[in-house]
Amino acid sequence: MTTLVTVAEGSCPVAREVTRRAASALGVPAVATWGADLPAALRRVGGSSVVVPLLLVDDGAVGRALGPHPLLAAAQASRLLAAGARPGRPVVLVGTAPVARLERAATLLADTWTGPVQVATLHPDGPAPAEVVRTGSVVAPYLLAPGPAHDRIRAEATAAGAAVVADPIGAHRFVADLVARRFRAIVHATAA
Repeated sequence: MTTLVTVAEGSCPVAREVTRRAASALGVPAVATWGADLPAALRRVGGSSVVVPLLLVDDGAVGRALGPHPLLAAAQASRLLAAGARPGRPVVLVGTAPVARLERAATLLADTWTGPVQVATLHPDGPAPAEVVRTGSVVAPYLLAPGPAHDRIRAEATAAGAAVVADPIGAHRFVADLVARRFRAIVHATAA
């Protein structure tokens, strides 16, 4: 049986939960790991495995990222609603990648949210949240899990006057669904 192996930026509960949910839906064994541990994880798995990166943008190191994708945009919209934002209200998507690598995610979120979405980033490529977020802004972090990047986004957006800062995408069911879809697509492609 083929094992699902997910790779995140680091070991985190969100990655483990997404992996567990996807594996349960697929009916396969699974291992959640991070980039530096991937070779050792693959040796431990032995046999057939499919690696699915839990990265939101391509980093060129591990393989094709999950995002940008409409399911991730839908999960972000869900987090915005849970934070109290109203659909259609302008949003600032904030990530950690260069702006050019976040534009597609912003377009997908705008389509899902049915409102304008601007981009800010913690990456030196800018613009920084303080340059885009205004008083009353709604902020959607383009992050999978909480941590220092989300803390920084929240702090910078709040200091700039944001009214709402949503939680990261997290272990949303849409993320697990996307991982399961990616697994099936890879298995199908290798079998063809």
